[in-house]
Amino acid sequence: MVETYWKLTELMGKPVNPPAGVREIHIVLKKQDGRFQGFAGCNNIMGSYELKDENFIGFKGIASTKMACPDMTIENQLMEVLGRVDNYSILGDKLSLNKARMAPLARFKAVYH
Repeated sequence: MVETYWKLTELMGKPVNPPAGVREIHIVLKKQDGRFQGFAGCNNIMGSYELKDENFIGFKGIASTKMACPDMTIENQLMEVLGRVDNYSILGDKLSLNKARMAPLARFKAVYH
């Protein structure tokens, strides 16, 4: 899970397909210092995360660069989801971020470069 490039594939139950020419939306949980970084569709995002037993995950101090883009919908939703999730599950190369036992709020696919 850590040091893996996770490409966003679904957000709030809807498929995510960035427009042509836009970098893919992703996160990487860095091993060092419990930090994460990524790209949310317009801005780079960063912050810290905590992993605990029983698949608990929490994101804190979530921040982004401050570029304005025509459509910030996905970016705003992703930032909100990261602030809400409290657990994760991994099945093969798929990562789901969840809140309690609700349907996954975000799904990612591992990309190996």
